[in-house]
Amino acid sequence: MNPIKIIQIGLGPIGQKITRYFLARKNDFRIVGAVDIDPAKIGRDLGEVCGLSQRMGLPVTGCLEDALRKHRPQVAVLTTLSDMQRITPQIEAIVARGLHVVSSCEELLFPWQTAPRLARRLDSAAKKNRVAVLGTGVNPGFLMDFLPVVLTGVCQRVDHIKVARIQNAAFRRVPFQKKIGAGLTLKEFAARQKAGTLRHVGLTESIGMIAHRMEWPLSRTEDVLTPIIAPKNMRTRTLVIKRGMASGVQQIGRGFVGREARITLVFRAAIGEPDPRDTVEIKGEPNIVSSIKGGVNGDVASCAMIINAARLILRANPGLRTMTDIYVPSFFANSSARPPTALERSPPRRMANNTG
Repeated sequence: MNPIKIIQIGLGPIGQKITRYFLARKNDFRIVGAVDIDPAKIGRDLGEVCGLSQRMGLPVTGCLEDALRKHRPQVAVLTTLSDMQRITPQIEAIVARGLHVVSSCEELLFPWQTAPRLARRLDSAAKKNRVAVLGTGVNPGFLMDFLPVVLTGVCQRVDHIKVARIQNAAFRRVPFQKKIGAGLTLKEFAARQKAGTLRHVGLTESIGMIAHRMEWPLSRTEDVLTPIIAPKNMRTRTLVIKRGMASGVQQIGRGFVGREARITLVFRAAIGEPDPRDTVEIKGEPNIVSSIKGGVNGDVASCAMIINAARLILRANPGLRTMTDIYVPSFFANSSARPPTALERSPPRRMANNTG
């Protein structure tokens, strides 16, 4: 297999980390373009922007057309925005140039219920240009939606799905700690909650994707957010959190069928959380409890999921896809020492749409 040609659009903390991961798998991928609107990054070498010791000979540009002038990438990796309203025009501009898109945009995971008009727009644009668009990551994208859906495959009956993602945010990057409100007074927390800047984006979309696969007609969803209050004084490398301040956030989403809550998603991230874990509980026949002790590192896993999906998107049907539409994601390594798999020897011309 030849390396997949990638254009990286958005070079914030996650975009930079994804770029470094791409470079570590140079047999699998080749970055041929880099775009960011930050004037401080435009014109600089991509390696320098990403904190690498060596230059890559690839300048960052603020214009998509400039990035496409010399090379023809196959996939655009888009790590810019979290909401459908603002990212839709960006994706439309990319697919108009015949590029597949894999994005970290949380609301792009399953926008068919929360933003149906924009979802139809993107689906139509992607089909018109015969490319696929996918929103993914670790959460949303895997732990609280795709993983529980897969685990129901061994069930004869499913009555209720509960997923809990509990994280010790002391080990996460600083922007994440700020996003969950760590170090705020309760008054400051309440103000940012009201402004909508503390919400974990994507919980409702995860509920929608699970319900879609279970064929449960949702009557309503709810999303309840509360602060985690520090029981003692705490300190991180960049934060001083006094007892009684917010050390993080808890967000509980529920999906109802009629009056019954059939889906419960618990997202809890706080500095000093004592028992981090990722747990899926399925009530049905049989009952299933699957737990990852310590939890999955969110930054590493998000980047890895996007990278591994960059190959799968090339084999997806045109249109706006979800994680349950594409081949099951997995790590892969393109090596001359490794014989090709049956899938690589005879890749299917089109992937069957398994959404029903």
